[in-house]
Amino acid sequence: MLNKMPQLKIGELIAKIPIIQGGMGVGISLSKLAAAVANEGGIGVISSVGLGILHPQPGNDYKAANALALKQEIRAARAKTKGIIGVNIMVALTDFDDQINAAFEEGADIVFLGAGLPLKLPSTMTLEYLQNTKTKIGIIVSSGRAAKLILSHWAEHFNRVPDLVVLEGPNAGGHLGFKQEQIFDDKFSLEELLPQVKQAVEEIEQKYSKTIPVIAGGGIYTGAQIHRIMELGANGVQMGTRFVATEECDADPAFKQLYVDCEEQDIVIIKSPVGLPGRAIRNEFLDDVAQGIKKPFVCPWKCLKTCDYKVSPYCIALALINARNGALNDGFAFAGANAYLVKQISTVKELFKELIQEYNDSCNRLLNSAKVELAPQ
Repeated sequence: MLNKMPQLKIGELIAKIPIIQGGMGVGISLSKLAAAVANEGGIGVISSVGLGILHPQPGNDYKAANALALKQEIRAARAKTKGIIGVNIMVALTDFDDQINAAFEEGADIVFLGAGLPLKLPSTMTLEYLQNTKTKIGIIVSSGRAAKLILSHWAEHFNRVPDLVVLEGPNAGGHLGFKQEQIFDDKFSLEELLPQVKQAVEEIEQKYSKTIPVIAGGGIYTGAQIHRIMELGANGVQMGTRFVATEECDADPAFKQLYVDCEEQDIVIIKSPVGLPGRAIRNEFLDDVAQGIKKPFVCPWKCLKTCDYKVSPYCIALALINARNGALNDGFAFAGANAYLVKQISTVKELFKELIQEYNDSCNRLLNSAKVELAPQ
């Protein structure tokens, strides 16, 4: 099939298709999904959070297990693809240092840093290492202000800048970097935020003579939407929800079926125990929580810096892992705003084919429209 999508260039890394599969935890996007995406020319991303519970080690040392399991997942992905493999690491993790060190040591192509402002280096990482590593670094932001803050801080303190910027809009799934009242405010739409982030990036590009791609994500569902946002200036897109409903997704089939079965009214905004709003698929578990029913738990380890597990109504890590494993009565699924559009489980290959065709069709419509406007009257 003819592909009109431009390549995504991140330094010497080149993705044939400008689609980054979003990192989805806990355990939703691991080596199987990431490798399948990379094999189609996109960028596959492993989510690092909570891997120690999915791959426990003797002694219940979850932090050590997390780092080891992340390395194992990167290796497993490498065994299945020669494409680009990234790792999504949450800055808010209490073992952030261990996880980012593991990703660098294992040679991930890209590390995406989100869920917080990455303004400090891991204690074991030197400036020289950061400046010379082949691993690319992407930052995930929700505003031009955040992009400018991080880029300027890196330039001043680290003498290098991130290699790409991912803008996540308010229609994304999972935890959102927006206040409750901003989520449905048009002033905070992806289309409104993109120019602000582009401006912040361009200022740094000029100063450092470096090209920094800007990736747009959050609610992008079709190839036509990919075309539109790239026409507005994005160099590529990040997509998560579409990849859940694939055979290669690392979640239990029952988890994927939630996406197929849900309706638009089932997509809700919840208040997470970690203090952020999040978008999820409503179910009995979330209904119970909304009614004030607590879900007793023993904290396996304090995974998130912002979580006060002593007063939390439930453990979000355990809830997400339970749902991922198919125990839907004991957890819930995060999802993007357009999850209700999912009608069937496909393969990653079929999904890429569909997105490329939709993108091509959108290009052709725009071209034909331009021809009509230019035709002599």
